[in-house]
Amino acid sequence: MLRYQPVPAFVLIFSLLCLLYTSAIRTVPESPEYIEAPEYRNGYQCSGRIMIHVSMTLDFNYLRGSVAAGLISGSVREALEDPLNYARNYLGDILDPSVTRVIYLDSDVIVVDDVIKLWSVSLTSLTGSTVIGAPVYCHVNFTGYFTDRFWYDPGLSGLFEGKRPCYFNTGLMVMDLVRWRREGYRTRIEKWMEVQKTERIYELGSLPPFLLVFGGDVAEIDHRWNQHGLGGNNRVHSCRSLHPGPVSLLHWSGKGKPWVRLDVGDPCPVDELWAPYDLYRHSRQQLR
Repeated sequence: MLRYQPVPAFVLIFSLLCLLYTSAIRTVPESPEYIEAPEYRNGYQCSGRIMIHVSMTLDFNYLRGSVAAGLISGSVREALEDPLNYARNYLGDILDPSVTRVIYLDSDVIVVDDVIKLWSVSLTSLTGSTVIGAPVYCHVNFTGYFTDRFWYDPGLSGLFEGKRPCYFNTGLMVMDLVRWRREGYRTRIEKWMEVQKTERIYELGSLPPFLLVFGGDVAEIDHRWNQHGLGGNNRVHSCRSLHPGPVSLLHWSGKGKPWVRLDVGDPCPVDELWAPYDLYRHSRQQLR
């Protein structure tokens, strides 16, 4: 039995050689007890030369009132104002300079494939080499992520002139931290957060600044790495089934979260896929 101790903003998992499975846990205010996570299983073909860096947001207190809080604006959904939604902006600052590439995962995901496949994706797009890779969805209405104030001002909307910007999901990203640091992408994102505080150019939390900085310049990661929307259509009691096709990562994006629905005894069918990885839930069952 492990007692939870607050950690600074991230669980940083280093030297995961050909990791086959990973899982996410959540923090709660009472500092509860968690059972120990199962050991990671490494492929036989792995060598000591392979090192994978995975970061997953866990601690609620680190960014609140510190790194990002002064730049956060109100959102149409209160949950999107959580400072940890902005943690990905600061990976280049928080991680050691020796870390040159990172896989970023939201904490509402389960990886069900060999993460070395994700680690090895090429960060290239139609425009050349890129700083990030993510699942891209060009069928989504991109204009809806920004206000009329943004689109009616050519000084702002002209940013996308000559580009083909598409929505992409920042809950799973592969990031080139060498270029991220060298070319000042954290500062570029913060610039748009500053504009938002006075101009109100978007409504949805931490995603639009990424769309503004990287829209049209993202390496496309196969959608199998983002079986998304399992949280439902932004309604607590709506359920979704799995999309057809191969699955490498389950993502409970949306308003409903599996741990909440499991705790209240009203889970969606897909939430049973989360249940075996919920360390807090199992620890409570053991303590009964």
